[in-house]
Amino acid sequence: MGFRIIKTAAATLLSILLAAAAGIPNAQSAGLLAILGVEVTRKRSLKTISARFFASLVGLACGTLLFWLLGFHYWVLGLFVLLGFPLIVKTGFKEGIVTSSVIVFRVFGQAELSLHILLQQVLLLVIGLGSAGLVNLVYMPKTEGLMYGIRQEVDGLFAVIFRQMAATLRDPGHVWDGRELLLAQKTIEQGLAAAAREMENAVIRHDEAWNVYFYMRREQLESVQNMLQLLSQVYRHMPHGDMTAELFEQLSGDVVEEAYTGRTEMLLNRLEQEFRGMELPGTREEFEVRSAILQLCRELALYLKIAKDYKAPVMPRRVRS
Repeated sequence: MGFRIIKTAAATLLSILLAAAAGIPNAQSAGLLAILGVEVTRKRSLKTISARFFASLVGLACGTLLFWLLGFHYWVLGLFVLLGFPLIVKTGFKEGIVTSSVIVFRVFGQAELSLHILLQQVLLLVIGLGSAGLVNLVYMPKTEGLMYGIRQEVDGLFAVIFRQMAATLRDPGHVWDGRELLLAQKTIEQGLAAAAREMENAVIRHDEAWNVYFYMRREQLESVQNMLQLLSQVYRHMPHGDMTAELFEQLSGDVVEEAYTGRTEMLLNRLEQEFRGMELPGTREEFEVRSAILQLCRELALYLKIAKDYKAPVMPRRVRS
C-alpha cells in the first residue's frame, strides 16, 4: 500500500506537469485521471487504463451530443448520468464511469463545443492515464523474496506437523493443539495471492512456478488432514506405530530440503514389505489400530506422489517432499 501511494504521487505530478506544458486548462484534472489509473499490478493497470480510456470516449460522445442538442444546463448533466452511465456499462467499460464523468464535466465547465476542446479532452486522457500506465510499467516491486519467505514458512510448518504426527504414533496420549495446521493453511493462501500478483506483473512472459508450488502445497495439506483423521484412530501404542513414526521423522527433515530426496518413499516401500511379512493381528483392537496405520501409510504415499506429479524444471527451486 505504501509503495502504491508513492507511485500514485509520481504519476499525479508527472501528469499535471505534462498537461500544464501542453497548455491544457485546469491541468490538475490530469492528476485525477492518473490517480484513477494507478493499480497494484501491470496487467491490471493495462486493463484498467484501456477500460477508462474507451469509457471516456463513449461518455464524451454521449455528453457532446446532449450538450449540442439541449445546451449547457445542470439538468443535462443529470440526463447524462441517466443515459451515459448505462451506455458505458453496456459497452463493457464500467470501470471508466468516473473517468468519463471527469471529462464530460470539464466540457460542461467550458460551456463550449469545438473540435479544439474535444481534442483537448482526449489529450488530457492520454496524458493522465498514460502517466499512470508509464509509472506502473516502469517499476513494480519484486515479490520473489517475499514468496520464498512464505515458502520457507510453509515448509517449516509442515515439518512441525510431521514431527507431531511421529510423536503421536509413539505415544497415542500425546496432546497437540493443531495450531500449525491452521497456520499452514493461512500461509499457503498468502503464497497463492502473492504468486497471482507476480503473474499479473509479468505482461509478456509468465512464470507459473510459484503458483504451481503453492497449489501443490494446498493439495498436500488436504492429504495431511486425511492423515490426521486416520491418526486419531491409532489409540494404542504398537511397534507398527514406532516404525511408521520413523517415516514422519524422516519426512519432517525432507520437507525443508531443496530437492525431492525420495528417502521417505524408499523407507515407506521397505516398511510396507515388512508389514506384509508380519503375523496377522490377534485381537479386534490390534486389527483396528494396524488397519489405521496401514491406511495412514497409503495416504502418505499419495502425499509423496503429489510432489512428484508437480515437479517441473521451471521451478525457481526444486519441489520439496
